[in-house]
Amino acid sequence: MAKTRTLYVCQQCDHQSSGYYGRCPECGAWGSMVETAVRPESSNGAKAGGRAQRSATREPTRLDQITSAGIQRRPVPIGEVSRVLGGGVVPGSLVLVGGDPGIGKSTLLLQCAGGLAADGATVLYVTAEESEQQVKLRADRLGIKSTNLYLYSETEIESVIAAAEKLNPTVTIVDSIQTVFSSEITSAAGSVSQVRDCTARLMDFAKSRETAVFIVGHVTKEGSIAGPRVLEHMVDAVLYLEGERFHQYRILRAVKNRFGSIDEVGVFEMVEAGMREVVNPSEAFLEERSGNAAGSAVTVTVEGTRPILVEVQGLTADAAYGNARRTANGFELNRLQMLVAVLARRVGLQVNDQDIFVNVVGGLRVREPAADLGIAVAIASSFRERRVRPGTAVVGEVGLSGELRSVSQFERRLGEAQRLGFGRVVAPAALGRGLVRPPDGLELVRAGSLQEAIRYAIDSD
Repeated sequence: MAKTRTLYVCQQCDHQSSGYYGRCPECGAWGSMVETAVRPESSNGAKAGGRAQRSATREPTRLDQITSAGIQRRPVPIGEVSRVLGGGVVPGSLVLVGGDPGIGKSTLLLQCAGGLAADGATVLYVTAEESEQQVKLRADRLGIKSTNLYLYSETEIESVIAAAEKLNPTVTIVDSIQTVFSSEITSAAGSVSQVRDCTARLMDFAKSRETAVFIVGHVTKEGSIAGPRVLEHMVDAVLYLEGERFHQYRILRAVKNRFGSIDEVGVFEMVEAGMREVVNPSEAFLEERSGNAAGSAVTVTVEGTRPILVEVQGLTADAAYGNARRTANGFELNRLQMLVAVLARRVGLQVNDQDIFVNVVGGLRVREPAADLGIAVAIASSFRERRVRPGTAVVGEVGLSGELRSVSQFERRLGEAQRLGFGRVVAPAALGRGLVRPPDGLELVRAGSLQEAIRYAIDSD
């Protein structure tokens, strides 16, 4: 097979160069030159070893002649993983799993492998970072003893694929893609050219053998999978395992999924015996809450189709130095800056000279604007040193003029609040009085502005 050569290719204009440039000489883009492996073309014009040459004898197929009835998902025994994947593993799919070091990616995938093997599937776990004995120790700790689970400690992609073709497993797991390499490429393992070429070969194997392949990708300091633009467009699904390393809760989130929704999340708790599913996340996130402290509020966020009650905490303190600090954990900092400005200008709270700290309890990261009201109420509660009224939850988006805007799936949020024992919800008046009917025993308090909502939510004593 012809050797590949390494070039630097501009991601903006596809300009190729044998040497690296900080700025593309063709289009002038900075930092766009990426190391890329290029296979030389053969005499018939097809790239040596490429898919185009191998499939040259195939003919196009009419859409109405193609059937998908035979494709069935294989459910993963861990229900939260199946939820995020869209109902189970699709044969021939290529799934990328990313997350911070030590967050639990290998543990979760080994548990999935053990569960699938126990259900009769043949699973190949390629451990490129650890020895087979090290993985066996983790499997013993997790209680995995299936005879259908095979371990293979190898870093050369040609050997990995050869072993997989011989075993013909139902599921193959490669941990991790940054540590495997191709002997046909001269660059080091983990480089862009190696990662892309190895992923392309695993994709060919997955599609040709109808084997589901999971690959683990390391996360960079910026919080994205190393070589994200190179890998994300190649795979069928991208899953991120999120959470604070020193918190027990983990969130599995899909950011791309060709076979299901990207809105679903799975919630896990890291315990000594591995990852444990959290069937009732709302109850877990609120179990240590103290309702008597100022600066604490409960809001209802929706992750996919699942409403989750979370505690948000706010703390204000006189700025010790010149510029006041704004710190957010689990919430977007720019959104916090906007809410502080609205509190100061529209509500009249003198918080411009206050250090403000916001925390979403449990390590959850809240992205939707429906949590705006909860954050604002928590800050106001801390600044006024008055607690939020017992049994009250708040939900709503805050606009720049201080108005409250409606949120989606509101009746689901009300149902979850009522199920967890909350008797009162402060929400935007814009939801419409005749359109939303609160559950029996739940009082719905409608507020037209942020100032009104704070008055309804916080104790006046």
